[in-house]
Amino acid sequence: MIELDFTKTLDGSKGKFALKVSLKLEEGKFFSIFGKSGAGKTTILRILSGLENPDKGKIAIGGRVYFDSYNRINLPVQQRKIGFVFQNYALFPHLNVYENIVFGCRGDKTRIQEVIFLMELEGLCKKKIDSLSGGQAQRVALARALVSSPEILLLDEPLSALDGEMRAKLQEELKHLSRHFGMTTFLVSHDLGEVFRLSDRVICLQNGEIVKIGTPDEVFLNERFSAKLQINGEILKITKNSLVFIVDILINGSVIKIVLDPNEAAGFKVGDSVAVVAKAFNPSIVLL
Repeated sequence: MIELDFTKTLDGSKGKFALKVSLKLEEGKFFSIFGKSGAGKTTILRILSGLENPDKGKIAIGGRVYFDSYNRINLPVQQRKIGFVFQNYALFPHLNVYENIVFGCRGDKTRIQEVIFLMELEGLCKKKIDSLSGGQAQRVALARALVSSPEILLLDEPLSALDGEMRAKLQEELKHLSRHFGMTTFLVSHDLGEVFRLSDRVICLQNGEIVKIGTPDEVFLNERFSAKLQINGEILKITKNSLVFIVDILINGSVIKIVLDPNEAAGFKVGDSVAVVAKAFNPSIVLL
């Protein structure tokens, strides 16, 4: 169990406000923290990692107390089993790929080789960081976070600088890695499609307060959609359900579900830009 119960005063564009977090979460799940800029999302990650401290409260993971202001417990960063991937990768340009991966590593050689294989970095270990593409650099940053066998992986908009194709590929890899290693993962992202694809649970933050938590369907599906749909959208997920397919489509910040038969669904894939066409209140979709 992950227990988070803390407060911290933050400076916002309209003055000071309080970040208030009170959560009990199941370990081994993929959580996304979603909300507007300045809501406190990244601060939550920094507090979990020990880079910042709450004003007061308690953080416990798997029964191990990381922070407790009342009992004066505050584990230093190096004693917290946490991997952190920053938006700017935070790699060392004077070290090669392998040296970056093992920098400060507490993992064994078997784990290191497993991570290098999973991240498809075997042929890049001797290369300098400045010779890598954005996707390769992000894989190195992820590998470095994984080699020490963290209990929790923290991801602060790790894919925001990548192009759409590379971003989609790494999203799938993130999902696979989280499940392969059984880690609890916290992702901060402004990309609703990314949050919807990756998350088991979504934590919605507004002005420092948690306003909603649930599955992506529970948080984002808008039951009040009517004929006033913006017709252009993006396919987030295609799920086979008995004899039909359920297609999740991101439209104007909300997600709708459309039922297609197998022949209709065969022409679509995740990431397609589509138009929703309503015929007698029975919507269908067409490729743009």
